[in-house]
This record gives sequence, C-alpha cells and structure tokens, in this order.
Amino acid sequence: MLQADSVFKAIAHPTRRSIISLLAISARSVKDLTAEFDISQSAISQHLRELKDADLVTADKVGLEQHYRLTPRPLKHVLEWSEKYRTLIDPSGHAWSFTKARGKPAVKQPARRKRNGR
Repeated sequence: MLQADSVFKAIAHPTRRSIISLLAISARSVKDLTAEFDISQSAISQHLRELKDADLVTADKVGLEQHYRLTPRPLKHVLEWSEKYRTLIDPSGHAWSFTKARGKPAVKQPARRKRNGR
C-alpha cells in the first residue's frame, strides 16, 4: 500500500484522529491513552498499530512501558491532497496559500480587518 493511502486509512477513524491530537501534545503510554477513551486497552493497541503502519507514531521503551509519540511528517500527504480544494471550502472567499518554512508546511492566512478604525 502506498504511504499516502495508509495515512488516509489511518486518519479515517475518529478514535485514531483523537489519538493523534493527544500525541501532538505529548508522548503517552497505552495505559495513558486508554484512560482518555471508553474502549479497551487492546482496542487502543490496535489503533496504535494502524497509526504505526502509516508511520504516524513511533514508540520508545521507557522502563516497562512503550511511550508513543506523533511523527507528523506523513500528514503532509493530507495537506498536499487537500490544498487543491482549499478555495472551494473557504466560506469567506479568502485565498489560502501554503509556504514551506524550515521544511515544514505552514498556512499563510490573510490579515484580519480592523474594526472601528482600531
């Protein structure tokens, strides 16, 4: 399976997207992640395996536990794919552009209008 396909498959599930959000904040163990959801530890482990297969997470051994952390680089596939649709979904009609800063994609947003001359 192509890497882009595995990334889209991995982020298709809402629990995996929530795990990504949590790991974007800090590395966590399976036990820590299980405490955040109303599902079993084995279900969390299965979701982590899917995320690992897409290279979205890596695990480091800390004592007896595996601590998982986000590796966001594969998410570039989502940004690259969705970029061509950006103008279709921006309700304000602003044009969005993506620029590369230090090797990372960044969103450049239009400046906000000042209200009442402020």
